[in-house]
Amino acid sequence: MTSRMRRLRWINWPGLLTMGLLAGAWEAAVRWSLLDYQYLPAPAAIAQGARTLLTSGELIPNVLHTLLVTLIGWSLASAIGIALGLLLGLSPTAYRYSMTSFEVTKAIPPITFVPATLLIFGFSLRMELVIVVYVGVWPVLINTIGGVRGVPVELLDVARMLRMSRYHRVRKLIVPAAIPEIIVGLRLTLSLCLVLAVVAEMVGNPAGLGHALVLAQQALQPEKMFAYVLSAGVLGITLNAVFRSAAAWMLPSPTSGRGGGSP
Repeated sequence: MTSRMRRLRWINWPGLLTMGLLAGAWEAAVRWSLLDYQYLPAPAAIAQGARTLLTSGELIPNVLHTLLVTLIGWSLASAIGIALGLLLGLSPTAYRYSMTSFEVTKAIPPITFVPATLLIFGFSLRMELVIVVYVGVWPVLINTIGGVRGVPVELLDVARMLRMSRYHRVRKLIVPAAIPEIIVGLRLTLSLCLVLAVVAEMVGNPAGLGHALVLAQQALQPEKMFAYVLSAGVLGITLNAVFRSAAAWMLPSPTSGRGGGSP
């Protein structure tokens, strides 16, 4: 099977057909005044707005800014979450003394920290990154703790029987067994970091897709506003697809055929 045919198999054709039908219904409803809202553009108008943003050079810099903040925030949140998750998962004492504080902190709505971060860091990239990292760290942290503490007892018994040192036990048994849950946390964190980057740009940092979206709304340009909304959605889909492909490449399933099996 050629690589092109393999890629075509992964495309969700029924889903794309449904999206096309919904877009057509939206277009018809707006054109026939079935949806009588003053600032609700038709899909064709949104496509024209996106084309205008592309040709004017407004879209790409905003997308790149949001992408950069998302990736930096995700990297920092992932590193902090995995490190703390390993510590709390491997140390019952650290877990017992710190989890109450973490649970209380995690329960605070992230948006309530925006005024504080604005006061401390001002309208800046640092303000945006603080919000993104604070929210993004929790899925990785929780999943890492769950993965480490959920290692099957049989594996630990094998490690004791083989007289493995604590270092080798962690590196060769515990961390590999926890990787699937860590991967799930990383994926959730990536989506959260994009969402919070856009939110922080809307209310704090005057840059990126979020800020451009608010400017288009204030200028009563709904076509551009919806074009920015769709751009954020496309960016999220792209990041998720890239992450899934990278995770599948690094951790192939037994039926993937990588490294052997039937052609």
